[in-house]
Amino acid sequence: MKTRFLFILILFLLLPFAAEAQCSMCRAVLESEGDQSTAKGINDGILYLMIFPYLLIGGIGFFIYRSRKKANKSEEA
Repeated sequence: MKTRFLFILILFLLLPFAAEAQCSMCRAVLESEGDQSTAKGINDGILYLMIFPYLLIGGIGFFIYRSRKKANKSEEA
């Protein structure tokens, strides 16, 4: 169970690095410029902002899991 949870956690942590987060219109405008550093900066900013909802949902899921585990443990005792 722990290895499965660890695998899923690592997968979610590494997934944003492979994602292309720009919409097609933003990408077209930024790629038309000669300098690609602006496009990279915009993409990194979008990925950075995308992390927080996942952390929030993950934290809530963890607390629900922990509270259910405690409830099951107290019922067994």
